[in-house]
Amino acid sequence: MRATLEIPDSLVKDLLKVTGEKTKTRAICLAIEDFLRRKRKEKLLSLSGKIRFDLDWKQIEENELKGMKEREKLRNPR
Repeated sequence: MRATLEIPDSLVKDLLKVTGEKTKTRAICLAIEDFLRRKRKEKLLSLSGKIRFDLDWKQIEENELKGMKEREKLRNPR
């Protein structure tokens, strides 16, 4: 998408320097991607303590193995 933006030269220079990118477009895309990643992470972290998972990995594994054995019996009835 093309856009015309008025971004201060000093910000663009600093962004190019920090990112090590050669083009303004790539540097700005990296900055936007990083911003979005951090915002998504903040949103996930804000859910901490609000969602409860009561997962017992041993029980889950036992259920998976049981299901595999049952499917194997259906495939190879003896």
